[in-house]
Amino acid sequence: MASAPTSTAAVEEDLGPVLPRRRLVGDGEADMTPMIDMTFLLLIFFLVTFKASESKLVELPEARHGIGVGKDESVIFSLARQAGQTEARVYLGDDEKYPLSEDHARQAAEIAEQVELGLTNHRQHVLIKADRAVHSRDVFRVAAAAGQVDGVQLHFAVSDPE
Repeated sequence: MASAPTSTAAVEEDLGPVLPRRRLVGDGEADMTPMIDMTFLLLIFFLVTFKASESKLVELPEARHGIGVGKDESVIFSLARQAGQTEARVYLGDDEKYPLSEDHARQAAEIAEQVELGLTNHRQHVLIKADRAVHSRDVFRVAAAAGQVDGVQLHFAVSDPE
C-alpha cells in the first residue's frame, strides 16, 4: 500500500495544474426595474419643482393668404348658437344687440337689405363672424344671402366666446 503524501508540494503534484475558473454565462438581460423607478422619481421631482411662468401676450403673425378687414369698412353679421338650439341666431353687428328675423326667407331679405345699405355707405366687405358652436349650414345660409348682392367681398371669422 502506498503511503499518503505528507508535504503540500506532493499534494499539488497529485491534483495536477490549477486551471483558471470559467466565467458563468448569464442570460444577457439587465433588470430594468431600478431604471424605471429612477425615471419616475425624476419625473415627479421636475413636476413638483417646475414653476410655470406667467403667460404673456403673444404677437400673432399676419395672415399669409388674406388681409384683415376693419369694422368701419364692412357690414358685420354675427352668428351665435345657444345650448339646446338647433339653429344659430343671426345678429347685425359685432354683438347680439340687433337680432334678425328667425324666418329664413325674411332673414335673407334683411341680410341683402343691410348689405345693399352698406354698399351705399362704401362698405363693400361683408364679415360673417360665427361662434365655435355654430354649424356650417348656418354660416352658408348667411353667406348665400349676402352673396346675392353684387360687388361685395365675403370674409369669415370664428370667435371663441369665453
